[in-house]
Amino acid sequence: MAWYPGAKKMELQPESDGQVAIRPTQLIFHSIAAPWTPERVYQYWRDSTNLESHFGVGFDGRIAQYIGTQTRADSNMYANRRGDGTGAVSVETASNLKHTDPWTSAQVATLIKLGAWMHKHHGVPLRICRSHSDPGFGIHRMFPQWSQGGTACPGGARAHQFRTVVFPGIVKAAGGKPPKPSRYAPFPGAAFFKAAPKSPLITAMGKRLVAEGCSRYSEGPGPRWTDADRKSYAAWQHKRGFSGMDADGWPGKVTWDALKVPRV
Repeated sequence: MAWYPGAKKMELQPESDGQVAIRPTQLIFHSIAAPWTPERVYQYWRDSTNLESHFGVGFDGRIAQYIGTQTRADSNMYANRRGDGTGAVSVETASNLKHTDPWTSAQVATLIKLGAWMHKHHGVPLRICRSHSDPGFGIHRMFPQWSQGGTACPGGARAHQFRTVVFPGIVKAAGGKPPKPSRYAPFPGAAFFKAAPKSPLITAMGKRLVAEGCSRYSEGPGPRWTDADRKSYAAWQHKRGFSGMDADGWPGKVTWDALKVPRV
C-alpha cells in the first residue's frame, strides 16, 4: 500500500486490510456535501458506514488518508471494479451541504500537490480522463459509470475550477506541458440533463442540433432543458446510427463529443 507523505495517516480498519488491491490509474475528486474536517470524515467512514474514500480534505487544506492508494476504496464505486485490476483513487473534499461552493484556495493547493504526487508515484498520466476507464484525472460527475447512474458531485463551481485551475496546476507542478484547451464543451454527465438544467450550454447544444438538421423545436432552442431538446437529441442519436434505448434522447458522451458543442 502507498501512503501520501503530505497526508495525516488515519487508517481505516478492517477496510484497509479487507478491500482488494488495485493498480491506481485515475485520481477522482469529490465533494462530501458536508463542512467536515478530515478527522470528521474519518469518524463517519469508521462509525456510520462500511464505505470510504482514500483521502479527505478540509476547508483549510489539511488532508488525511484512510486507505492505501493501491487498495480499493468504495467511493468511486465501479471505477474500482474493472476486470483488469486498475482502479481510481478518491478524494472527498469539505463543502457546503449542497456542494455548490467553490474549493477554497487552501483546498486547491492541496489537490494540486496530491495530483502531482499521484503522477510521479503511480504514473497517472497528465490528462483529463477521456472515458470512464481512461487513465488520468477527473471529477466524480464526469461519467455515470463512476457512480450509480450519474451524480452532480462536485457542483458546477468546482467542475469549473477543476478544468481551469486544479488540473492545469497539477500539470505545472508535475513538470508537464499545459494541455491545449479544447474549443468544445466536455460532456457534463448524464445527471446534468436529467436534473432539467437551465444553462447556456443547453442553448449551445440546441443550436448545434439545429445545424445538424435534427431540430424538433417549435421555438428556440433556449437555456432550459425541455422535451423538445430530448426529441431533437434523439434525432441526432438516430442520425449517428443508434437505435432503441441508445436513442432515447438522453445525451451520452459518444454522441455529445460528436456533436461538437462549443464552450460557453
